[in-house]
Amino acid sequence: MKAYIGLKYYEDFRNRNLIEKISLVLENRGYVTSCIVRDTEQWGLVKLKPHELMKAAFEEIDSCDIVIIDLSEKGVGLGIEAGYAFAKGIPIITIAEETSDISTTMEGISRQVIIYRNIDELEKRLIIEKP
Repeated sequence: MKAYIGLKYYEDFRNRNLIEKISLVLENRGYVTSCIVRDTEQWGLVKLKPHELMKAAFEEIDSCDIVIIDLSEKGVGLGIEAGYAFAKGIPIITIAEETSDISTTMEGISRQVIIYRNIDELEKRLIIEKP
């Protein structure tokens, strides 16, 4: 099983720990993970133009069994990725810190919404319901 990880990216990679923790949690549950900033852009070594970035994201989503969207911080790209996955029939799991604002639209297209207090709690709470 393969999981695409979508979350807000920063050029200084300030949330790299979050990306790595989500990846580790999923990998411990038997998933191979895909994350554009880590795998395609190689933590900034490769710089894609916006249209190339979205094309790469869509291709990765197409190759995945599930999409994990972390909405602890909102980003337009996250909505695009989630909408694309939903249109393709790929299950979406939305995760977010408990103080986050999750729109009813995201709730509506998500198979699950998992709220966590901190990154360490995520491992306990991220239980993916199989279809």
